[in-house]
Amino acid sequence: MFSLAGKKALVIGIANEDSIAYGCAKAFREQGADLAVTYLNARAEPFVRPLADKLGAEIVLPLDVQVNGQFGKLFDSIRQIWGRVDICLHSIAYCPREDLHARVIDTSRDGFAAAMDISVHSFIRMVRQAEPLMPAGGTCMTVSFYGSEKVVEHYNIMGPVKAALESVSRYMAAELGSKKIRVHALSPGPLKTRAASGIADFDLLMSQAAARAPTHQLASIEDIGAYAAYLASNEAANITGGIHYIDGGYHIIG
Repeated sequence: MFSLAGKKALVIGIANEDSIAYGCAKAFREQGADLAVTYLNARAEPFVRPLADKLGAEIVLPLDVQVNGQFGKLFDSIRQIWGRVDICLHSIAYCPREDLHARVIDTSRDGFAAAMDISVHSFIRMVRQAEPLMPAGGTCMTVSFYGSEKVVEHYNIMGPVKAALESVSRYMAAELGSKKIRVHALSPGPLKTRAASGIADFDLLMSQAAARAPTHQLASIEDIGAYAAYLASNEAANITGGIHYIDGGYHIIG
């Protein structure tokens, strides 16, 4: 129905084969895209590089968004090797553990700043770097969660953080629409990922979500990847600024 053949896709956020980013990278590759993949640091590389090799990634580079200059080096390499990028997926989030488990009103200033910088501003920085490499347009995506708009028990400060992420997605979509650069936020239901493992009682949250969802099933990384691949295709060229729920209908249940 659609193809990504010839497109160049950057995927940020693969930690292991259960990562949402890995599901998206796999879908991009299956539809014909060439891949660039990042890993956090030297400790993460042994886990990520075999997956990148399995996917046939042409570019595999480190990216710690807290290290000055690494974004620039990543996009300089993409410019030198590919000359452009068509798809960028941002799937990273972080909050210090003590702040993640605290009440919102007890969140520390430093913890809040770290969560916003890594989870939100890094998406802005990614899109800023990608813009000049998308002269014919492209697609930038990030990953959110329903806790951005409704209070989800134990999600705590990440709810407001994801709300900010969704808001910047809409603003950037408006700013870049005339350049044919689309910006989206994917909003899957709860999944068992490394990032989610830090949330208290997450297994209970997953079972409750599956029970509430009209399909009675949680989304898989394959579900998310398939949707992301469609949004990155030419057939979705007139779709932008959306918060896309991939959760079995979980978000429609009050």
